[in-house]
Amino acid sequence: MELRKQDYHMERPLLNQEHLEELGHWGSAPRTRQWRTWLQCSRARAHALLLQRLPILVWLPRYPVRDWLLGDLLSGLSVAIMQLPQGEPPSVLGLETLSSMMRKTGAMACLAYALLAGLPPVFGLYSSFYPVFIYFLFGTSRHISVGTFAVMSVMVGSVTESLAPQALNDSTINETARDAARVQVASTLSVLVGLFQVGLGLVHFGFVVTYLSEPLVRGYTTAAAVQVFVSQLKYVFELHLSSHSGPLSLIYTVLEVCWKLPDSKVGTMVTAAVAGVALVLVKLLNDKLQQQLPMPIPGELLTLIGATSISYGMDLKHRFKVAVVGNIPTGLVSPVAPNTQLFSKLMGSAFTIALVGFAIAISLGKIFALRHGYRVDSNQELVALGLSNLIGGIFRCFPVSCSMSRSLVQESTGGNSQVAGAVSSLFILLIIVKLGELFHDLPKAVLAAIVIVNLKGMLRQLSDICSLWKANRADLLIWLVTFIATILLNLDLGLVAAVIFSLLLVVVRTQRPLYSILGQVPDTDIYRDVADYSEVSWTVWMGRRRKNGPLQAKEVPGVKVFRSSATVYFANAEFYSDALKQRCGVDVDLLISQKKKLLKKQEQLKLKQLQKEKKLQKQAGPLLAATSSKDTSVSINVNTSLEDMRSNNVEDCKAMVSPGDKMEDATASGQEDSKAPDVSTLKALGLPQPDFHSLILDLSALSFVDTVCLKSLKNIFRDFREIEVEVYMAACHSE
Repeated sequence: MELRKQDYHMERPLLNQEHLEELGHWGSAPRTRQWRTWLQCSRARAHALLLQRLPILVWLPRYPVRDWLLGDLLSGLSVAIMQLPQGEPPSVLGLETLSSMMRKTGAMACLAYALLAGLPPVFGLYSSFYPVFIYFLFGTSRHISVGTFAVMSVMVGSVTESLAPQALNDSTINETARDAARVQVASTLSVLVGLFQVGLGLVHFGFVVTYLSEPLVRGYTTAAAVQVFVSQLKYVFELHLSSHSGPLSLIYTVLEVCWKLPDSKVGTMVTAAVAGVALVLVKLLNDKLQQQLPMPIPGELLTLIGATSISYGMDLKHRFKVAVVGNIPTGLVSPVAPNTQLFSKLMGSAFTIALVGFAIAISLGKIFALRHGYRVDSNQELVALGLSNLIGGIFRCFPVSCSMSRSLVQESTGGNSQVAGAVSSLFILLIIVKLGELFHDLPKAVLAAIVIVNLKGMLRQLSDICSLWKANRADLLIWLVTFIATILLNLDLGLVAAVIFSLLLVVVRTQRPLYSILGQVPDTDIYRDVADYSEVSWTVWMGRRRKNGPLQAKEVPGVKVFRSSATVYFANAEFYSDALKQRCGVDVDLLISQKKKLLKKQEQLKLKQLQKEKKLQKQAGPLLAATSSKDTSVSINVNTSLEDMRSNNVEDCKAMVSPGDKMEDATASGQEDSKAPDVSTLKALGLPQPDFHSLILDLSALSFVDTVCLKSLKNIFRDFREIEVEVYMAACHSE
């Protein structure tokens, strides 16, 4: 039954804080010290800790084989093929260096990410095998693909080139010794990055992810998608570009691509366009036949197989000068210990790479988790990434993170769990050991086309600009600043700038919260902002404002109720006081200063009167003394007997007075003193009085209180009592 006003009635007695605590049997809740639970040891706690640190024991026994296995197999194969060599060697490498690499590894082409890191290409394959399998055991995200990533490779390359530089002026440089030194630097850096990430995860540093809001994450990943898109352009047009890093590197790359577009090869462009169109058609067919198909058509895998077959049959490499993957080096390397002497030189770079790698992985992990309805443990993600880099570094891998392009492929091809990652790592192992030669004729432009097509979902996030403009413009500002900073400053500095800006925006928004004077809605005990509930309220209906009728929140006569929408602390305590005085409609500071001036004038007048009286007394004192001495000398003998008689009568009268009469006299004199006007009041001083006698501060929004807030509240109490207004606090929290 629908409730009407007369169907219920609420009434309670008026309580102060002491009565409320007595009525509710208030007592401070016992505090639980979490560090004590950390030191406890039991079988149940050990089992829970094992499941927390080894998530595979939780989800693998519940793995739905029928529903997920086929999709994970196809997704793992697609991602594994995406790990194959792609990209041309950077132009900074000379012919002698390239020939040395080809002699050592047998690679006619190389892994772009390994070369970006300044390493021989085979180490890119190692970095795509060991870390992926380790993350399969310890990771909590079901969809991200761990492995080499362009931005991480560029950051590693800047370190390896600084510690083992390329001697451009020395034509007899020993490339083998230089590459060995760079491999040692990169593997030691990976171990150090892993130690940082594991340590931060164990101390629960994953809370930093709470400062990555959804607009920040979406703006960051959109900018990263733009960077990945730009990085693939040189493969689509088959251009030889310079290596750029640092701020504005993306702008320089785009300008160089535009400058060298006339040098692009038509055969490579046609190959990329055909592969991209075919993949888009397959995806559209998947969307249209989603209900009829038992599983999505593996477009990426079919595109790679078809492209390899066509390239081999038509001999695209020689007839149309289309770059292909080439030979894949085979074999594994034995593990080596890191060079601890390099730790001091790599400490700063390792910490930065550890944070950037975690930010990239957790950003994508949060997006996929929100999309598929599960949670990602940020602390365990740190531990999983750290172990992947730590163990990978022992096997001569360079630092890795989550790859955006491969993660999108893994999700879009039907991947549902990290079983796809395990399949991918095993397939990479087969490629390293034996099967690499089968993909010798795979065009690299096809891989670039697959990456670009799978960026469609991330690039669609550009539509967030329109939705955030309508929903929340502060979030839009965070999105835009994050996107622009990441584009201009690169992913590492862009992330730092975005987090700093979002935190500063939070501080600014708490500095300027919503302040309101509350009034009572008629016939209710509900209090609302009198500015919102004015005499006539308006609503928006069908895009037009419509007049509803009278609905007014009225202030209680003589009482002001003030509320802030944010907590009061050092950053906004002054704004709180100023807003309170402004909303009350009384210039408190001016009134207090006028009162003090008038009281000071009164004191000065009294002081002048007292000084005049003392001066007059001093001037009249000698004259009175002279006249009184003459009179007493003349009549002292005459009036002696008369004075004796009078003194006796006075003593008799005093003896006849009762104690009750004395009390009545004292009471009368006290009443006369109390009836004396108080000259310090506003009315007595002739100053305007406030139209309210009580001020109530609604402190329900206060989540914590600092010393600045306490001092501000004390000043408010003092100032308003100076203008004869009593201040009360309501809805205070116990702690």
